[in-house]
Amino acid sequence: MLLGEQEQFLSYNGEVLVFQLSKPKHVEGANDKTMNLCVRRMAFNRETKLFVQKSSGAFNIRASHSKIEMICCSCTTDSRTGIILPCILVKKKKRNTIKYLLLLLHSSNQFEQSFHFKMDYELREDIRLFAGPSVLWRHANKLFYISSNTCMVQSAPVQLSSVVWTGEIVGEGTVILGIRTACLQESEDTDEFSISDRAIWGSELFGYAIQTQKMLTGTCFMPHAYSRVVSSVYVCKNERVKKQLRISLVAVTHKNQLIWFQNGLPKGVCELPFEKPCSVKTAVTRSNDLLFIVFFASGNSCVVQRRDSLQVASKWQKVKSVLVDDFIGSGSEQLLLLFRDDSNTEVLSTFRITDLEVVNYASGINYKHDVPAAEGLQENGLLTIQALETRLQAGFSSVRELQQHLELKKKVIFESCRALINLVEGRTHILPKAKEEGLVSLWDDAENPPHSLSKETSLASKVPEHFTEKLWQRVVGDSLVVGVNLTDSFYLSLNDVSLSLVMDQDFPSISPIVKCQSKIIKLNKDFSALAVSSCQIEPPPKKMKLDLHSKNDLKGDFPKRPAGLQVDGAKTVIAVTSLSPLLAFHRVCCVVLLHAKKQNHGNDGLQESKTITVLCGKILLSLEDISNERFSVKMLRDNSYCTGAIEDILAVLAASARFSFQITSSDCTLTPVNSWLLGEMKCTPFKECHDNIFCHKAGNVYGTVFNWSLKNPFEGVLTIFCRNLTVLFQCLHSLTRVLPPSCNVKLLRSGRKAVLTEQLALALEKEMLTSKCSFFSKESKAENTLMWGNEATKKIDNAPLASLLDTVEGVQQFRKKFQNEREQSVLSMNQTMNGALYQKIALKIAEAQLTSDMIVWRLSKS
Repeated sequence: MLLGEQEQFLSYNGEVLVFQLSKPKHVEGANDKTMNLCVRRMAFNRETKLFVQKSSGAFNIRASHSKIEMICCSCTTDSRTGIILPCILVKKKKRNTIKYLLLLLHSSNQFEQSFHFKMDYELREDIRLFAGPSVLWRHANKLFYISSNTCMVQSAPVQLSSVVWTGEIVGEGTVILGIRTACLQESEDTDEFSISDRAIWGSELFGYAIQTQKMLTGTCFMPHAYSRVVSSVYVCKNERVKKQLRISLVAVTHKNQLIWFQNGLPKGVCELPFEKPCSVKTAVTRSNDLLFIVFFASGNSCVVQRRDSLQVASKWQKVKSVLVDDFIGSGSEQLLLLFRDDSNTEVLSTFRITDLEVVNYASGINYKHDVPAAEGLQENGLLTIQALETRLQAGFSSVRELQQHLELKKKVIFESCRALINLVEGRTHILPKAKEEGLVSLWDDAENPPHSLSKETSLASKVPEHFTEKLWQRVVGDSLVVGVNLTDSFYLSLNDVSLSLVMDQDFPSISPIVKCQSKIIKLNKDFSALAVSSCQIEPPPKKMKLDLHSKNDLKGDFPKRPAGLQVDGAKTVIAVTSLSPLLAFHRVCCVVLLHAKKQNHGNDGLQESKTITVLCGKILLSLEDISNERFSVKMLRDNSYCTGAIEDILAVLAASARFSFQITSSDCTLTPVNSWLLGEMKCTPFKECHDNIFCHKAGNVYGTVFNWSLKNPFEGVLTIFCRNLTVLFQCLHSLTRVLPPSCNVKLLRSGRKAVLTEQLALALEKEMLTSKCSFFSKESKAENTLMWGNEATKKIDNAPLASLLDTVEGVQQFRKKFQNEREQSVLSMNQTMNGALYQKIALKIAEAQLTSDMIVWRLSKS
């Protein structure tokens, strides 16, 4: 390639970046020892149907007796900010010295030299750019790479004949797929068929993870039989399902075929129209069709569609480059084909933009003059199709809503028929639960039918024989953690639950009651733990669910748990106390008591609570047990996870102080936080849930639990569970050293505002419903106490009016009846209630108002 003819094309955010090497314009007195690496940002103009230049930039390279050449360009992730930027690899050769420069291009068209390195040979085989930015190449059947983080050339301990793909795999980081000679002597967890298959074909596809230096078996990508013919691979989708890697990819072969693989098995094959395919990429059209673009060594290209089967949809010849991006700004991807045209040297002079559906722009057509009838026709057609698709989707949604409404009507009619039949036959009809029918209740109704309400009320004070599933204890530092796992049926009828410890021995000089703090550990779907103390100033952050199942407030406290979490985690009541005072007695036995309010429904519609105290069991503790670490928390590493029983995890969370920090960044992503947790802090995720990670770093910070939740790439919440403030300050000091200076760290004092806002809405709703229920209960009681005459009066009521007015006695009786009705009317306007009922209603309303006021106070402090 002659100097001045070097061009590299790259698509970035809907624009086309054109890189060119050229000499600067000659100025008298200036030397010719520099070269300019120029970039032009070209955007497609939908009015003129041409590419126009938006901006440009240049980078000066000293070229004294040197030959400058562009090797390749790509869009990769900058590890400092997490932002994807265009980068280009430039070679500078001077005699026997070869120097390589990796340059990053920013949005201001300023070039930044990421790093440079020198080699005693030229990079020629399988050169790839990937995240970091990093450069990878193959030389003498060995794999070499260099990253901006190390700036040192490193070699991978693998022998390979070709690199077919480089990209990211879930859970593995950057992975290289390559072809190598079959290694039959390696001890791998493969079956005999896989070993014999490799022996027959003599080669195999394998994966190598650069960050973890881990080898991946090739059978999860494709069978060994295809490794001899594959020339290029593109991984379309990868995910982990129950720790198993699921991969979908497409490969082109030396046999001029394109093969689709799903989880290591071939699912489709297509014959290609040209020979020697060298690369493949994908594009997703506006109708979610997946297109495979294959580029051939001869300069030809074709597109394969994947619908019912793989079929060649279109093909082109004399193609200089094929780019994939949203060039016209429609929200979906299109193909930009740049053709070779020797007669025209202008950049982007011969092109075509298409998605094989409705988008089809081509150069060389004057849309305004040459073809007047076609002016705006294509764009109007595109807008018409989009409008029709929108109407079709809206119609489909309406039909689906009507179907659901009809199904609901059928259920209501069917249930009404059942209720009518039961009423005629004298049976009691039990209504189904609203949640089971897909309905939302507009009032609080009891879970039991009315006829059994009195029976349930009489049995409510009784405690089931087996109400505890497990009583356990753990020692965390200088704290003793005691937990009680309750059964579902017993736990869901309780409120204001707490534990107390009472020493069983008789010590006349001290109080037998052990001072402790009761907590409820809430484990939601993200496994984030929230410690709620029963004696704290702020109200416990409970989410009250006022629906058909709101017989008590605690029922809505614990949402559905993830599949990997044990059931014990959501119904555990914990007490935390200081360990050293108990060890002063060498051996101590404590009785564990559970205190709670059991919810009952009264006849007036109000929820009546009765305080109960239940014996849960006894715990024994001695110095021998502490010395033998019998009740110590065991957090061990198992591969890349932290193993521990649910009780161990709950104990660590209960004995730790919880702090949440909101971290925001304005100009870069928060990728350093995750690297800091997994790297410097040596954290590993819990095996039950990966969102919480346990710190294994030696020193004071060991045992600290972190939870990192990203709201978006520039904002996240870091929750720290630590033993004391000293550990917290150490963690924050270490974190601030890796965060960019522009990051803002804010302490969330009372939880997230969104959660508190939702709690306030629920609290206000409960306050309103409490007042409403109390009012109607008062009305019903007043109506029941009204006396509308005695038995004699009732007989008069039934007599005809004309017969009463015929005699003097009848007129007197009518006058007496009228006087009684007037007195009762006056009484109805001045209703009264007894003091006990008024006290109960006032207490209910005051409790609801207190909860609302405290949540408002917490919102003002957050």
